[in-house]
This record gives sequence, C-alpha cells and structure tokens, in this order.
Amino acid sequence: MISLLAIEEVSLSIGETPILHDISLSLAPGRVLAIVGESGSGKSMTALSAMRLLPHGSHLSGSIEFDGYQLANADEDTMMALRGNDIGMIFQEPMTALNPVHTIGDQISEGIMLHMGTSRADATTHAEQMLERVGLPASRYPLSRYPHQLSGGQRQRVMIAMACALSPKLLIADEPTTALDVTLQAQILALLRHLVDDTGMGLVLISHDLAVVADMADDIVVMKDGHIVDQGSTLDVLRNISHPYTRQLAEASSHRPERQKPPIITHERESAAETPLLSVKEVVRDYPTARKSLFAPSEPFRAVDHVSFNLYPYQSLGLVGESGCGKSTLARMVLGLDAPTAGQITLSGTDLASASPQAMQDVRRQVQVVFQDPYASFNPRHRVERLVAEPLYLEAGLNDAERRDRVAQALEEVGLSADAMQKYPHEFSGGQRQRLAIARALITRPALIVADEPVSALDVSIRAKVLDLFAQLRDRLGIAYLFISHDLGVVRAICDEVLVMQSGRLVERGPVDQVFDAPQSQAARDLVKATPDLKRALASRIKKLEQTHG
Repeated sequence: MISLLAIEEVSLSIGETPILHDISLSLAPGRVLAIVGESGSGKSMTALSAMRLLPHGSHLSGSIEFDGYQLANADEDTMMALRGNDIGMIFQEPMTALNPVHTIGDQISEGIMLHMGTSRADATTHAEQMLERVGLPASRYPLSRYPHQLSGGQRQRVMIAMACALSPKLLIADEPTTALDVTLQAQILALLRHLVDDTGMGLVLISHDLAVVADMADDIVVMKDGHIVDQGSTLDVLRNISHPYTRQLAEASSHRPERQKPPIITHERESAAETPLLSVKEVVRDYPTARKSLFAPSEPFRAVDHVSFNLYPYQSLGLVGESGCGKSTLARMVLGLDAPTAGQITLSGTDLASASPQAMQDVRRQVQVVFQDPYASFNPRHRVERLVAEPLYLEAGLNDAERRDRVAQALEEVGLSADAMQKYPHEFSGGQRQRLAIARALITRPALIVADEPVSALDVSIRAKVLDLFAQLRDRLGIAYLFISHDLGVVRAICDEVLVMQSGRLVERGPVDQVFDAPQSQAARDLVKATPDLKRALASRIKKLEQTHG
C-alpha cells in the first residue's frame, strides 16, 4: 500500500525536555488513522511535527515524508506552500482558529485566492459550494455571518470547509468534536468520513476517546508519554486488546462508569422537601429577530418555552440536549445574567426578576458557576490568589488576611496546596485549572453551582477525578448542582435526575438510569443513539468490513 504520510523514527525535544520518542506510523490515501491517548501523550505534537508548527527551541530528528516531500528538514517556504494547499488542519476550538472580525465567507475565500490565484468572485462561489457541502447552505447561513453568530457545531463545519476548500491530500483533525454535543459529534465524524471516501484524501484523527474513533478509523495508533505503545488496524487493536494502556482507554471510553455515585443524604432532602432551593416556574425567554420586511412585525425567537422544575439541596440535576436547545440560555437566567420574558425563577425564596440590588448580591453569593474552559475564564496576568478570591468581593468587611485564609481553605478542599496561590494559570494542567475554577466557585460557600460542560475538554482519567471531587463536595457541603453536559456518561456518573431539552422545551425528565436506559422521547433516544459506545462501534466496523468484502 502506497503511503501518503510516512513518519519514521521521529524524536522531538523542546529545550532539554524530550517530547516524542522514535515515533513511526504511516497513512495511505483514502484511509483514516486515529491517534489516541491522554493529554501529554504526544499525539498533538506528532501532528504539529508533520505540519512543522513547532515552538522555538524544538529539535526534530527522523524522517517525515509526505507525497514525495521530506518535511523533517523542509524550509518554511516549502511548508507555507504545502499548508492549506496539500495539508489541511482542523483545530479543537474553532473560535480560537477563526478570526472574530472577519466574515466566514472572507475567511474561506482568503485561502482560495492565496493558493489558487482566483478572483474574489470565483473564490466566493467556491466558498459557497464548500459550505453547502458541509451542510451550511448560503440560503440559510449567508457568507456575511461572523463566527459569533454561529453555534459551536456550525463553526466547526466552517473550519472543515476552510480546511477542505483546496482539496488537500492530507487532513489533520485535532480533537475536532470534543466540545460538541453527541448528535453534532456524530454528524461531524460522519461528514469527515464522507469527505475521505469521496475525495480519497488521508485523514489523521486525534482523540482521547477510543469510542469516538472506533467506528470510522481504519487504523489506530495509541500513544502514552511520547511513545507509541500499540498500533494496527482498528479491528486488530480493539477486538483483542493486549496492551494494558489500551485496555485502560477502552474502559474509560465505555461511557458506563463503574464508579459508584456517593450515596445521597436523604434526611436533609426530606426536611427541605417543601422548600426547594431553586424553583423554575413556566419560564419563557424570547429574543427579538430582524423584520422580514419594512411593515411586517418582528417575530421573536423563543429560546426557552415554558420550562418548570425544582432543585433541592444535595441534589445533582442534569440538563442535556443538542446544541441550540436552550440549556445555556436557561442556565444564564438561573445565574441572574439574563431575565426571563415570562415565568418566575426563585432561589431560596428570592424572586430573581424583582429582587433588589442588595438581595441580588446575596443571590450571587449563593449561586456560582464553573465554566467549560477554565483557562478562558481566568485572567492570565493574575495569580491564583487573586483569581480564586474574586467572588469574595461580594462580601464586605473581609481584610486581606481573612481573604487569603479563605483562598487557602478553598484550594485545600479541591486537593491543591496553599503554595498554588502565588502561581499563574498557565503553570497548571487542564485538570488542575478546573480544580482552581471549582475552588473559586466554592469560596462563597454557595448553595448551588451551575456547572456548564465542566469536564468536556478533559481527558477521561482526569474527568473521573474531577467528577469524584464534585460528588465529594456535594455530600460534604450540601451543595446542589445544575450540571449541563453533552456527555451522557458524565451525567450518568454524577447526577440523580436528568432533564432533556429540545427546541426550548423540556421533553423528558426522570431518574438518570431510567431516562438513559429506556428513553421515551425522540430527543432522548437520539442522544442515547449518538453517544459513542465502543462495543457498538466495533460491531458496526465489523459489519461494514463484511459488507465490503462480501
């Protein structure tokens, strides 16, 4: 089989630190190679070595041959000609890769004009065709839109259109679906597989989740600590798992955690049964839209449609649904960042819509938030002591020493030492930064934490530790959680009950195991079906091979 990309005995060091150790792998045209491993395994650095997008102070040895070019010692002019034209790359977070001040049409057209020398009109036509191909027709998604006007899944489709606009021979996709809900993840992966089959390009798919890649990858490379520890065809690697680390990844990718949820302390729940901590009653949120004509009235868009539920102390309530269903809008209203158009939200008996500024200050002490990306929510120029202490400025009368003691206590509660106070966010790993975010949320001793996709960007093993931390804090401190996630395995592991949203409405609710094992609504069935499952993916792969070979 002719190789499109052949990496042989590649080693990489940055300064005195070794990163990659004798990496060898190959990819043929029309095939998908998955590189799987946890954070720090070297999978992204392997891809960046092929792209020659390495940091200063890097030393690369070995051979990287692509379509007749030796990339290991290629000059920058050669690489600039190859990047985009023959080698495309899709990054994990499209919002950081797309320019927020340029329209999506301009950003796709720019590369076409640069590499193909076409006119702007021809480049625009080609950009429209590519967006149509990835499911974003210009009739519904004009090229004049900016990235912030699109959902996460739509922005990722724009990135795919941009990467594939010049028909590259090799496409590298680095965790392209990590932050997407399971239905969008399934759509994006199916789109990538279709592009491979349709164009004959080679695809390198980087992921930390074996279940995500098992159904579409032809071959798998498993990496750990800069070494390749397992590799071969998908069937050979996964049907008879021999390496302990591959088995560990497979178990973590099962999305059926064996971890037992800590027992819920019920007597407090019973004593407070008549007084829910959070009460959401018939909440509606409308947003204005543009007029269709000069004299036509504006028709509002309804993001949340008559939603009602209660949340009690010690309870973990999951909120799931595909992108655009309204769950983040609902969370903003619970946090008091957005006002309902109709309905009522009360926290500890306080109506958020009519509360005085003084009462809202008390509400903000009682409810805190943990975001999906802690690094984006931290000011990188401030030390941990100041970052974690930020919510304490809602409390008058604390002096510097008292504030410092509270920070040290919060850090200890999430498993970090007081020494961390003098460090900056970039000095911590992803899992540690998420612990810092939890410490900041805990410091006011809130009654409720809204956790918005708090573990979606973390590796499976780190994810388990953070979920354990959430559960321990719930039972020790009596905190209630509104846990928003697209990962049903995460919700199953941490939540007691789950709400399923679709098009702004609650379409199903109940105990987690009951809803996920026997979903009643079509929305819940679609989410369960789209959730990656290693055994199901492997069975599907075997069936496809049997059909192909008769």
